[in-house]
Amino acid sequence: MAENAKRAFVIGHPIAHSRSPKIHGHWLKSYGLAGSYEAIDVAPGDLAGFIAALRENGFRGGNVTIPHKEAVFELVDRIDPAAERIGAVNTLWFEDGRLWGGNTDAHGFAANLDEHAPGWAANGPAVVLGAGGAARAIIYALKERGVRDIRILNRTLERAGDLRDRFGEGISAHRLEAAGELLADAGLLVNTTALGMHGNEGLPADPAALPDKAIVTDIVYVPLETPLLAAARARGLACVDGLGMLLHQAVPGFERWFGKRPAVTAELRDLVLADLGVAA
Repeated sequence: MAENAKRAFVIGHPIAHSRSPKIHGHWLKSYGLAGSYEAIDVAPGDLAGFIAALRENGFRGGNVTIPHKEAVFELVDRIDPAAERIGAVNTLWFEDGRLWGGNTDAHGFAANLDEHAPGWAANGPAVVLGAGGAARAIIYALKERGVRDIRILNRTLERAGDLRDRFGEGISAHRLEAAGELLADAGLLVNTTALGMHGNEGLPADPAALPDKAIVTDIVYVPLETPLLAAARARGLACVDGLGMLLHQAVPGFERWFGKRPAVTAELRDLVLADLGVAA
């Protein structure tokens, strides 16, 4: 590798499942950039040492995944507004001599919808299924785009209530059982739960209750068409799968580390689908 090659990474524990090297490797090759992006397994006990040695080891920054997304808060110099509100860091970079921690998941979610369902933010009330870490990023994105009525549905009301309290005005908390009535005028339905993933098949809510104008999206991308999306498609509703969120969330980090804003293309999508063993 060239001496001036820029280095970036993704860390987690475990990390072998990550598709990030496939995404960033494709962009490096496509744009003819001298650089590398590697997956590194970092155990929790080794995290502080790894972060402290970033500059010494020649890294421009990198991505952070489970279980380090919250622990890195204490190890960076600055936190961007998205990471602070969402409560998790997934991207690291150096700026003005300081190590920053940011979160690009909300950007990825919104950009995916922008690509596949333009005008989605003005479509009406949003219903978010689930109240975990992923839901925090989705709610942040919805609020940033001006959605004023966001309804969180979760198996336990308490966790939905925690998110309502965290994000404030325009958020309401409900049990999943209330889905029927809350979907009747919704413009956007977002599934952030694990229901629908391989090995956890199920329908988190019935899209039959949605109006004809509604858009349905699932952040799960294995399988690419979850039971929720299949039911929504059969109902004739606009559907957006979850793979685009993964691809678009990678864009800001690549630009920071390698100096080029990359494009999310059909070629990249097909490459990752093939790597996942998912039929397009």
